[in-house]
Amino acid sequence: MALMSGIRRIVCGISGGVDSAVAAFLLKQSGHEVHGLYMRNWDVSDEAGRCTADQDVEDAKFVCRQLQIPFHDVNFVKEYWNDVFSYLIHEYENGRTPNPDILCNKHIKFDAFLEYACSELKSDAIATGHYARRSNMDADGGVKLLKAEDTVKDQTLFLSQISQDALRKTLFPVGGLAKSAVKAIAVDAGLKKIARKKESMGICFIGSRNFHSFIEEYLEPRPAKFIDIEDGRIVGFHKGIHYWTLGQACHIPGQKQRYFVADKNIQTHDILVAPGTNHPALFTDSFMTGAPHWIHKAPPDLQNLGTVTLDFRFQHKHPLIPCTISRMSALCDSFHVTLSQPMRAITPGQFAVFYSDEECLGSAQIETLGPSLYSLNFKDEVLLPKVFS
Repeated sequence: MALMSGIRRIVCGISGGVDSAVAAFLLKQSGHEVHGLYMRNWDVSDEAGRCTADQDVEDAKFVCRQLQIPFHDVNFVKEYWNDVFSYLIHEYENGRTPNPDILCNKHIKFDAFLEYACSELKSDAIATGHYARRSNMDADGGVKLLKAEDTVKDQTLFLSQISQDALRKTLFPVGGLAKSAVKAIAVDAGLKKIARKKESMGICFIGSRNFHSFIEEYLEPRPAKFIDIEDGRIVGFHKGIHYWTLGQACHIPGQKQRYFVADKNIQTHDILVAPGTNHPALFTDSFMTGAPHWIHKAPPDLQNLGTVTLDFRFQHKHPLIPCTISRMSALCDSFHVTLSQPMRAITPGQFAVFYSDEECLGSAQIETLGPSLYSLNFKDEVLLPKVFS
């Protein structure tokens, strides 16, 4: 990677994992003055009394020692609580399922971290170990967020709320590499133990705890019923809609049939459940979103109340599928999205992420769902209007 003109000092986020370690290594090899910065966003131990961040901090320090770059340890716990976690709890309480990774990137890694790096460490840019790329600046000084070369590891979904200003000041050194190549570089750089480290998965503030145990620390249980969507029978009871997300298996005691969450009633906390993981009540091909965040530029047709065809995903592992998106009216920021094929468990609170070829255009939060395949095919029999009225 060649030295970028005008960029001398770069602060690289160091998580203790192999991707950020190799990002810092590549930047130093290119001649940049690199600083490593570890972000503390959460400070609660897990149920066994271990602080799961302790090993990551030690690994981050090891990386910086091995690469001979300065190490910085910065506490963003207050910012994370105010800008991310409080919002997540509010969303769970209202029966929605937020995406903490997208929100953490928006508010912490590409806002608080960027501000600290520029103001306190006098950096010219920041870098992360995300699998993503960015374009060169266009004539207007704008840059585009592009998918990673390694399509399996591509992380642009998690970056879909990044601001244009932040993207212009960010480098993604591993975005053009395969994961296998990143690990090989780490070994050659003397970071074998980091290359062999198991990747972190799940939500940072939950750690190894069960989600139900975690959420009880912040929201009171509110018991209600599981109701079979097909015949209206009460098939079990639960402790509140904030424990459940659409499409999730319920494992209801005493039921031989496996049930899955099809819909939730915010007023009564009752949950409609569908028998079978591929029940048509779990699938829809349309939904409404709030105002999209466009990273570079909005598709021109949307500015004139037109319809545009884009690619869509709402989960990291899902393949992209075509969709059409249109603005409902010039006086509102609601958008209607229709998918080329039905998808399972599209969930309010999640983000619909839009692509055009290699570019991640941005994302919009999913607000309400269109009719499920079940309600479309059995309009006279579906129980949703009866149970939720």
